[in-house]
Amino acid sequence: MSVNSGIFRFFLVFLILVVVASPGCVDNQPEPGNTSAGGGEVLTVFHAGSLSVPFEELEAKFEAQHPGVDVQREAAGSAQSVRKITELGKKADVLASADYALIPSLMVPEYADWYAAFARNQMILAYTNESKYGDEIDTDNWYEILRRPDVRYGFSNPNDDPAGYRSQMVTQLAESYYNDDLIYDDLMLANTGMTLTTEENGTALIHVPASEEISPNTSKIMLRSMEVELSSALETGEIDYLYIYRSVAEQHGFEYVELPPAIDLSSLEYADNYSKVQVEMVNGEVVTGSPIVYGVTIPTNAENPELATEFVALLLGETGQQIFIENGQPPIVPAIAEGKDSIPEELQALVV
Repeated sequence: MSVNSGIFRFFLVFLILVVVASPGCVDNQPEPGNTSAGGGEVLTVFHAGSLSVPFEELEAKFEAQHPGVDVQREAAGSAQSVRKITELGKKADVLASADYALIPSLMVPEYADWYAAFARNQMILAYTNESKYGDEIDTDNWYEILRRPDVRYGFSNPNDDPAGYRSQMVTQLAESYYNDDLIYDDLMLANTGMTLTTEENGTALIHVPASEEISPNTSKIMLRSMEVELSSALETGEIDYLYIYRSVAEQHGFEYVELPPAIDLSSLEYADNYSKVQVEMVNGEVVTGSPIVYGVTIPTNAENPELATEFVALLLGETGQQIFIENGQPPIVPAIAEGKDSIPEELQALVV
């Protein structure tokens, strides 16, 4: 990673301990531009699928405050959103990722020179009252329920989406927590093209092949690019369970199993334990397990950086904080920034 991200990780952990407060996207995704069809200004926002609901509310607030501005949002897996900028040459005014670390590792310094950590989350297992064995499942037996041959579950593509690689981490971490060395083997290795090796230091390294080679056993697993694409499959009963963020489950009214903090990637107390698993994507990028932290930046190729600054100010300020609280996604207050010297002056008071 760049921009002294190792130091930032340490600083982030320290500050969150001190300061942390206890999908409706556009269907059409036009090429980014600085004017809308009606002649007004356009603000292009690329964001994680799990931010769809709060960002829809932010969009409405922002457009009400800025008549003539059209906020055009594109939701995708965070890694995919970043690649739109870094590999496909698309322009965005705001980039918001479900894993802040994707910004320093893939965007800095060419495509971003600062970023701010602004929200947290946790992994859960969502289900409905129609899910098989929903009346039995709990924190102690969820992996046994998923093992049953008539149960089907879903997760997003680890190559595209942090929720996808986090679902792998959670399942692997479950082995030591429940003292069962076959959980990952039975749930993932037996049903996908993913592989697992153990490093000399004991770290579990999960290898994700090219997306077309993940080849899920469709009688057991449904795979999609981002986790919110699987929500409708859960609602219609195509799958019984879904690895997803707690905020998304609450926004959709799903039932969910809370996983132990030692494996749900939510707690700084267990950061060392989370780091015992890594996921290597097909592009060679290796992600180490860590507490879930969302990040935002204004890319260096933004066509409307002034409007972008105002949008990020709304996100990081009291209005954005309240929206996130109401949507079950704890904000980090104040947001924690890296590359602060490059942050627009209007945002300086909102970050530390």
